[in-house]
Amino acid sequence: MPDGGGELRLKQRGSEFSIMLGTIELMNSRLSGSEEALAKLSHERIQKHARPHMLIGGLGMGFTLRAALGVLPADATVTVGELVPAVVSWARGPMAEVFAGCLDDARVVVKEGDVGRLIQASVGAYDAILLDVDNGPEGLTRRANDDLYSIAGLRAARKALRPNGVLSVWSSAPDAGFTRRLREAGFAVEELSVRASTKGRGARHVIWMATKKR
Repeated sequence: MPDGGGELRLKQRGSEFSIMLGTIELMNSRLSGSEEALAKLSHERIQKHARPHMLIGGLGMGFTLRAALGVLPADATVTVGELVPAVVSWARGPMAEVFAGCLDDARVVVKEGDVGRLIQASVGAYDAILLDVDNGPEGLTRRANDDLYSIAGLRAARKALRPNGVLSVWSSAPDAGFTRRLREAGFAVEELSVRASTKGRGARHVIWMATKKR
């Protein structure tokens, strides 16, 4: 990883892919349900916005991006912030079939770098900010991710959103402290439980929907 936070590895077995950090599996191509829900639930809350602009933090295996493109209108813009250049290379190389050409969609802009910096540099720029850059609001893969989930980071996200915009955060597990911080940062908060599998079985993950009211 660019900041020395460890090494990501892409593993393949047949048509199945896995991204690993050490012995921890961060994502698997067989499980995309909660990542797709992140995009669809976010879109539901901004579907009346004209020319929506969505920022996705973390390219991963493209499940959130593909789901977003499936529901967003033709005049939407989707900016993807990905810290690790190798992840973008994997998307265009060995995992090209998984991505199914979504990086070539005219609505998509990929920016290699820290999504936190994109947020900090923006005021009223996005209708939705989707964060799936870690296993949750604990900064597992890199300590700098903690800044995204701090009060200061959440207030920066709120500032970067347009009125009635939504900050959506994926997590592998609940975190009551994070729910409190979202409210302290001025958001109206929903904490939703979703299945990891698109078949509605298996582990449950958590998605926070934090709305910036006018």
